[in-house]
Amino acid sequence: MLLNPAIMALILVSGVVVLMLLLASGFAVQIVRHWDISSGSERQLLLERRTYLISTLVTWAFASELVSLLLFVYNAESMSGQFVGAMCATGVLNVNEWGWPTMLVKIAVFFTGAVWLMLNSMDNKGYDYPLIRLKYLLLLLILPLVLAESLFQLRHFLNMDPDVITSCCGALFSADAQGVAAEISSVSPGTAMRAFYGSGVLVLATGVWYGVTRRGGTLFAISGGLAFVVALIAIISFVSLYIYEHPHHHCPFCILKAGHNFIGYLLYIPLFVASALALGIGAVSPWRVVPSLTVVVQRDMGRLAWLATALFGLFYLIATWAVASSHLRMPEVWQ
Repeated sequence: MLLNPAIMALILVSGVVVLMLLLASGFAVQIVRHWDISSGSERQLLLERRTYLISTLVTWAFASELVSLLLFVYNAESMSGQFVGAMCATGVLNVNEWGWPTMLVKIAVFFTGAVWLMLNSMDNKGYDYPLIRLKYLLLLLILPLVLAESLFQLRHFLNMDPDVITSCCGALFSADAQGVAAEISSVSPGTAMRAFYGSGVLVLATGVWYGVTRRGGTLFAISGGLAFVVALIAIISFVSLYIYEHPHHHCPFCILKAGHNFIGYLLYIPLFVASALALGIGAVSPWRVVPSLTVVVQRDMGRLAWLATALFGLFYLIATWAVASSHLRMPEVWQ
């Protein structure tokens, strides 16, 4: 294993998060089995006192996981010079069979953790804690993902061998290669562009609609998830070509480099945060029918919908600026 401060921090954070969530999961089982807000029993009072501590503990755990995803990508990018054949984070993730699974599970934890944080925030504002069983059931479902992430990440770091010749992004994100990345790279730029802006119009429209009417939260979540997937495909098959000013360079990680003004961070951070907010709104908005949550859901989810819509808009503006300011010209894309 190649030891550096970022790897050590990632392993430490992962281990602490696992311990905190294991502790919280034991409490979650008690909540699911014994919670009764109408009861004045000693066990109920003890559960009520402990729920503040446990929810705070889990909040910090998921907040750490959100930062961990960004650090993992940054570390993979910074380590690319230590492996023969690696030009960016793609090569580091390809060093062994654990790199990409770690990345994908981290993304899953990011979104599920964000949804849990939003459910927890709304539940704490209800005088009768109406979502407490739901949020702790969700925590029990997220725990296997966090355990898998910790295991995959540790295996990825332990099996890093600097003598291994890894494959670069040009080999993976190529229409002539095999696999999912190659399939995405082979998508026609024109098709990707139309899907990109079509899904953008949809998610912006549903976000504004929810912000104005406080209705359509589920639709906003679905359109946000769709926009996220389409955006990643478009970055690989369409937007990246204009950023690199090269018609055959499809890598989604090289845009994180200083040579491209770190524009990747300006694209990914708003996209990920906006998508997480949209999914959280979809999970929380149906609970506005609960009397103790009606006011806070209508108020807080409306504000978050406007924030998510603004972040989606920022993402599309930056992507459009990257295309418009590029020296690359591909007339066939616009036909």
